[in-house]
Amino acid sequence: MRIPVLLACLALLAGTAASHAAPRPHCADAAVKQAAKLLAFHSDNDDRAQVDPDSVRAIGTVGALVGKGRFDVIEVEGSIYKGEYRMRLIYAQMPGDCVLMGQEILERSDPY
Repeated sequence: MRIPVLLACLALLAGTAASHAAPRPHCADAAVKQAAKLLAFHSDNDDRAQVDPDSVRAIGTVGALVGKGRFDVIEVEGSIYKGEYRMRLIYAQMPGDCVLMGQEILERSDPY
């Protein structure tokens, strides 16, 4: 009797967790393409450079340098051979359009 109740509870929890997954950011596809270009540029077109399209996530907004506007920040993970990279792409908040305003790339490592 306890096992069916336990299984029902687990199924309910699994459905609840899936419904709370973060929605894909508005400019996710553009961010993946731009991250691939940025990683290729950073690696001098190394053919081992890869971007993980499943790693795309919105991490918030940043204020524009001029005016009161805000920009969306989208993070994408990538790798080159054994090196792992985090790229952040900054897009203007415009309905129906993805305007790249900035980008950064950092290697995930400890040089110290």
